[in-house]
Amino acid sequence: MAGLVRAHQVVSEAPEVVERTPQQYAEHVQEMLDAYGAFTLTVDELIAEGNRVYARWTQTGRHVGSVDHYPPTGAQVTAMTSAVYRVEDGLIVEYWIQIDRQGITAQLEQAAAEH
Repeated sequence: MAGLVRAHQVVSEAPEVVERTPQQYAEHVQEMLDAYGAFTLTVDELIAEGNRVYARWTQTGRHVGSVDHYPPTGAQVTAMTSAVYRVEDGLIVEYWIQIDRQGITAQLEQAAAEH
């Protein structure tokens, strides 16, 4: 990663652009570990052309920490995600990420109802 990366959080309810340093990105990953434990991440598709790389992945973990307003349930949660990365000099400088937030919310609601 470059020293400062523009991250386009593409969500229908509130798109935003944040700038992250590698340290801030590491902290973001730690938040994911706190929420979902030692999750697995499987790259389902990876395409590169010019200075753009497209990745689509499946991430599966356990709901072990508070997520939004949902207390931990221990339930398995699977997220489908994709991103386009812009690369300069071998470093990620910008990306656009889309996460199936509705799918995650539906799984959390079901787990809360069963818990």
